[in-house]
Amino acid sequence: MNELVSRIAEKVGIEPEVAEKAVGMMLGFLQREAADGPVAKMIEAIPGAMDLVARYNGEGEGKGLLGGLMSAIGGGGIMGLGQQLMAQGLGMGEITTLAKETIVVAREYAGDEAVDEVVASVPGLSQFV
Repeated sequence: MNELVSRIAEKVGIEPEVAEKAVGMMLGFLQREAADGPVAKMIEAIPGAMDLVARYNGEGEGKGLLGGLMSAIGGGGIMGLGQQLMAQGLGMGEITTLAKETIVVAREYAGDEAVDEVVASVPGLSQFV
């Protein structure tokens, strides 16, 4: 099990399998929504992150009707990710902790500058981290 996933599972209080999928979905969301250069640098710097994005990029499974409709009309964004994570059984408190801990780990590996650029480039993300 990846150190990132183990750490997130412990901090959030969820099973490692759920944490693995949730982190992959969150990083996949960031890869799609954030500024290309900074997010690529951030994901590449975190050990195992590229594999998680490749496996659980947040597309398809777990979207549910609302998530599918939001994507179809060009919406989604941070709220769409929230819907996807809730479909995995996470509550708002767990999602907030997941986001904060993922950003803490990202800062450790990629540095404050790259992570700040990623956060600033995604509308609404700063309120969760």
